[in-house]
Amino acid sequence: MENEKNWYVVNTISGHEYKVKEKLEMRINSMELQENIFRVIVPEQKEIEYKDGIKKEKIKKMFPGYVLVEMVMSDEVWYIVRNTQGVTGFIGSSGKGAKPIPLKPEEVDRILGTMGMSRIELGNDLQIKDKVRLINGPFKTMLGIVEEIDFKTQKLTLTIDLFGQETKIEAELSEIEKV
Repeated sequence: MENEKNWYVVNTISGHEYKVKEKLEMRINSMELQENIFRVIVPEQKEIEYKDGIKKEKIKKMFPGYVLVEMVMSDEVWYIVRNTQGVTGFIGSSGKGAKPIPLKPEEVDRILGTMGMSRIELGNDLQIKDKVRLINGPFKTMLGIVEEIDFKTQKLTLTIDLFGQETKIEAELSEIEKV
């Protein structure tokens, strides 16, 4: 598990999620932790509300009091995140100095997918000619090769072997995992 990039849930003082995100991002830059801490996300989703017959779009936190952090767990990084102002701890840690358990990929996919994001970063984690496995849709479990990446739409063109024929299909980032 060490030296592997995973997503962790960090507990914050309620209402301080964005402050914690900002403080963590400042620490990443000032302490040059870009190789260890990658993304800090406050999970949120759009909600439509009707008030007095008027449609209003509101951004709501999915998990008030929590922030997701993509990082490589080490003693140093664990200590830095844990001791960031506004952080009260990690979810999935028994305490007493025990390191937390990362989120499962399918949990991360579900949360980030709701936000229109992906656990896979195009260009950084995924390149043309990479081998991927489809984890959703009609071609679930099949392997494919990345032919094209559309950064705007977050879609990929893959070549899969369909009944012995090389077939090009389009897939969304949330439907694949890198092999």
